[in-house]
Amino acid sequence: MTDIIRLTAARTAEKIASGELTAVQVTEAHLARIEAVDEKVHAFLHVDREGALAQARAVDEKRARGEKLGPLAGVPLALKDIFTTEGVPTTVGSKILEGWIPPYDATVTRRLKDADVVILGKTNMDEFAMGSSTENSAYGPTGNPWDLTRIPGGSGGGSSAALASFEAPLAIGTDTGGSIRQPAAVTGTVGVKPTYGGVSRYGMVAFSSSLDQGGPCARTVLDAALLHEVIAGHDPLDSTSIDAPVPPVVEAARNGGVAGMRVGVVKQFRGEGYQAGVVQRFDESVELLKELGAEIVELDCPSFDLALSAYYLIAPSECSSNLARFDAMRYGLRVGDDGTRSAEDVTAITRGEGFGPEVKRRVILGTYALSSGYYDAYYGSAQKVRTLITQDFARAFEQVDVIVSPTTPTTAFPIGERSDDPMAMYLADLCTIPANLAGNAAMSLPCGLAPEDGLPVGLQIVAPAMKDERLYKVGAAVEAAFVERWGHPLLEEAPSL
Repeated sequence: MTDIIRLTAARTAEKIASGELTAVQVTEAHLARIEAVDEKVHAFLHVDREGALAQARAVDEKRARGEKLGPLAGVPLALKDIFTTEGVPTTVGSKILEGWIPPYDATVTRRLKDADVVILGKTNMDEFAMGSSTENSAYGPTGNPWDLTRIPGGSGGGSSAALASFEAPLAIGTDTGGSIRQPAAVTGTVGVKPTYGGVSRYGMVAFSSSLDQGGPCARTVLDAALLHEVIAGHDPLDSTSIDAPVPPVVEAARNGGVAGMRVGVVKQFRGEGYQAGVVQRFDESVELLKELGAEIVELDCPSFDLALSAYYLIAPSECSSNLARFDAMRYGLRVGDDGTRSAEDVTAITRGEGFGPEVKRRVILGTYALSSGYYDAYYGSAQKVRTLITQDFARAFEQVDVIVSPTTPTTAFPIGERSDDPMAMYLADLCTIPANLAGNAAMSLPCGLAPEDGLPVGLQIVAPAMKDERLYKVGAAVEAAFVERWGHPLLEEAPSL
């Protein structure tokens, strides 16, 4: 079992296609791993054992009939509990949807099934994807497999923890302000936010519609690229979906290289609040890029300093609008309906009991920002800052092919350390938010361990919209050079649970 669960997704698929392993063997190995360690990690909210084994048997039957298998056929995956899955609970980490069984699949879910990827179950997350630590889940926090007393990132901490604890070789996350990349950074895994509109949002429970983006999570750059190719592409069911071919991400991951590329380093992504070990590992990564043949270009993007403030007006405003549908009338939790109360009273009571503190905080903030007399001063001004940030990126990409930075200012912090300080929590997304505001593609991959605490550090790569292949080209080159020199931090140095 240990050998199976430590295989890459690409290698697992090869072994299944050749008959060296069956999809059922692979699925059973990962289900056994979940049973052995998830009580401690709490990566999963729901494990669909019967459904996963049925999918695996179908893959084995296809192979037995001589049918050609896809590049990830039979490979297990952990799905963030924000994507609707027919017949399987989807809670979004909230009590307000506890026990809800969707009658349909999200487009991402359907594409995974069509590609014969085996869905193991649904992973824990900050409620409605609002958070940077997975502490805001109504079902309890997830632990970081490197140190179970620390956070695995958020909002997609369940997906990243499932990868780092070898409960699944692949996972799906969503990224509104960094919720794929920040968990990847603090768990030593790879996470990609595709170009906005590159992956369908149909069936993905909305938080902030102009920012939300689903994407792949894995332990290697190639595995992420293979998963990216499965879930990406135009979807007529999503009005924001880009009607264009999927960038050649797998080809780029197989042919990594940075020779002759111009790589930008933004001066706003360092300074006060950055952990010394994070900066050290980032500086080493920049030197590595130089050695691999890249030209390093210093960039000044002054509007990036305003990104955090703009984000925390735009995202809550959109969440205030999106979460209005949870009204106790149509689906989900209903509290206080004893026949004596009005619909308004039942809605208020239900929302009061069904939403957690962070969701309430953001709904209140967003409702205020959108209210009469304040719309232009707050939401309108934040959108103007968003335009300035987009313009800064446009100018930067006239000079460079990609931008690199630390993914997060610090390594994983202890569970509970920032729970009473929302501003300190929000600073975890300092480096990731600008890419969401501009709609660019971005990746986080491991670049070593911080010397002061031995915890993973992430390197962020940002590429222009619809140039997602550049992430994989640069990421694969850095990963290969890193592994050759220092080994893979997760595969070789992660502590056993």
